[in-house]
Amino acid sequence: MATDYILFIHGVNTRERRPQPEYANSLFELLYQKNASNPKRELKKIAIYWGNVNEKAENELLQNLQDSPYWSQMWFKAFREKQILQFAGDAALYISSYIGSLVVQQLKTQALQNGLNNPQPDDRLHLVTHSWGTVILFDILFADRWDNENVPGHADVMQIRDAIFGVSGKDHNTLYQGIKLASIHTMGSPVAIFSLTNIRAGKDETNSPSSHDITPKLQQLLESLSKERNGQKLPWRNFIHPGDPIAYPLESLMSNLVDGDKKFLDIQDVITHQPGPLELLIEQSAVALLFGGDAHGSYWRSNKVAQLISDIVTKN
Repeated sequence: MATDYILFIHGVNTRERRPQPEYANSLFELLYQKNASNPKRELKKIAIYWGNVNEKAENELLQNLQDSPYWSQMWFKAFREKQILQFAGDAALYISSYIGSLVVQQLKTQALQNGLNNPQPDDRLHLVTHSWGTVILFDILFADRWDNENVPGHADVMQIRDAIFGVSGKDHNTLYQGIKLASIHTMGSPVAIFSLTNIRAGKDETNSPSSHDITPKLQQLLESLSKERNGQKLPWRNFIHPGDPIAYPLESLMSNLVDGDKKFLDIQDVITHQPGPLELLIEQSAVALLFGGDAHGSYWRSNKVAQLISDIVTKN
């Protein structure tokens, strides 16, 4: 039986604790219930867990901050310790070569051990990424910074890329081999912020691309998939809770970056929550930030998110 692999990758939690290994269970269970009527394809979960990689370094940093005699005088301490520190800390630590290579190693081991190293011809891959996990996965698949053989994590990244159709790894002969991507679903994604790495220098300066630029290889993937799918656009749903301070619209941005003619992507921003009267009163105030962590984690429990992903997995 053909398999639809649902690959989850988490981001920051921004609440009381970091994500746990079972973080995707509730959303996958909702997907399974809504997809149970499809007897022709098996649904299989691959939940990548990397939350333990930089926990020690982040806790040490937090302890150093709390040891300061001035920490007790800081405003918004809980917000600093959770939302800001977890998000910015994950970003800073992942960009470092050492932590980044450890995250890559875990992603490769968990993904390939769960079937991506030996897909059947009709198998498909659906990406469900949350928060900073979107940036991590796109960086691994598309950023040039991993191409240098001397970079820690290079071999693991090449193995991952070689396993996915349309992404060139170490062996460029595998570009049209591997499992085919069938849909992308981003939840609470900060990719819009990191699109700034695509900015080129002005005409009077050296016009060199950033090593974090994902656009050339992402365009290569979309063009390869378009040919394989006979021109059918790749579905991409970007889920946004309006109270999530890390979520941003992507529809216009990604079309401008990689699909100016709108030939390859069926990308849509989706609002997951309609605010009530009380929420409307505080939506533009600092009070709303107190609920930002709950909004950021809400996608994992959302029936709307599960229904739209299931519709695409079933019909695509």
